[in-house]
Amino acid sequence: MVLPALLLVTLFLMAPLGLIARYSLDQFDPKELMLGVFQLGNYVKAFSDPFYQGVLATTARIAGLSTLIVVLLAFPTAYFISRVTSERLRSLLIILTVLPLLLGNAVRSAAWMVVMGTKGVANSVMLGLGLIDEPLKILYTPTAVVIGLVSVLLPYAIITMQSVIDAIPTSLEEAGQSLGHSPLRTMWSVVLPLAMPGIVAAAAICFALGMNAYATPVLIGGPSMQMMGPLVYEQIAKVSNWPFGSTLACILMAVTVLLTVVSTRYLSRKYF
Repeated sequence: MVLPALLLVTLFLMAPLGLIARYSLDQFDPKELMLGVFQLGNYVKAFSDPFYQGVLATTARIAGLSTLIVVLLAFPTAYFISRVTSERLRSLLIILTVLPLLLGNAVRSAAWMVVMGTKGVANSVMLGLGLIDEPLKILYTPTAVVIGLVSVLLPYAIITMQSVIDAIPTSLEEAGQSLGHSPLRTMWSVVLPLAMPGIVAAAAICFALGMNAYATPVLIGGPSMQMMGPLVYEQIAKVSNWPFGSTLACILMAVTVLLTVVSTRYLSRKYF
């Protein structure tokens, strides 16, 4: 029964990835696009050029920071949803959590542009309350990109953690408190270790999505905000340099998988 699914994954996922890996070893030609050769010049250029090194470091830093913020915000939210006694309220909270996923990233990014613009909602409110004397530059900054990514990734983390916390019996918390633990200590010593698989899974998903983000950096970060996703698109769609664009895509995929596996194994050894 696994064979049909395996064939579909191989056909629609592994085959395109293999094709991209092959293109990354080719050589760009302005007339013929690719010369059909095998060489490592694209990888040498990507790893030796300080510009591309900086773009990769910026992408990893923003994705990591966004993931950290998302995990810190998602865990208490997921715990609250999981422990709500009213099924109607619980269903409503889950619907409200999933609802943003029905909108495309471009739509959500456009909404954030309205909020964070120089004459946007945020600056208007702060000016009206007298908190600032002149509008703050929020849009087209790394901070704006982090805010946008957090809003995009938060539902994924909440749903992932909530499903794991649901499986933790409340009797364990009651037992911890009956032994003299405060609610905070019970949360730290009982719930958190048991919920760690969900936290690790949520962090891995959010980091991978953050590393490969496109719409948010382009619309909220602006042209000065260089991240790997938009750079891959630029090389392939605008410059038509398929070999180098494929190289950047392979590097992005490899770094994402490597960092995710390393962090997951570290947390697994620490908590399990």
